[in-house]
Amino acid sequence: MAKIKFTDSALDYLKKREVLGHPMLLIVDDGGGKYSIHGGSCSIGANFSIIKLNKPDKDYPEKLQNDEGVEIFTSNYDLVELQDNLVLDYKDYSLQLKNDSQMLDGAVSIGNGPALLEANHHVVMNEARNC
Repeated sequence: MAKIKFTDSALDYLKKREVLGHPMLLIVDDGGGKYSIHGGSCSIGANFSIIKLNKPDKDYPEKLQNDEGVEIFTSNYDLVELQDNLVLDYKDYSLQLKNDSQMLDGAVSIGNGPALLEANHHVVMNEARNC
């Protein structure tokens, strides 16, 4: 099971954005998923997004373990890019996602799941996304 740590500043920011307290996704936003914000870019591993949901999504069954009690999920597809020991921080006016070895994204986006589903209703999920 992958683990993520939320810094206090990240938790404060997610609370102000009214995301904290809802189920969330952490996705690799490559333009090919049903919750993609960065459509059409095919930038695997360069953009990550936090998606606020009303309820968990069965297509994202992997719960990210954390000590802060945040209900956050991802998919097997996304885990390949995320690796382990993730840290989500809010610094320099942006959400930053890091792992043990590198900065993954210095500007993690936040999206509203239901609105993105409506906008991306034509997207078909599969494990091997083509660019």
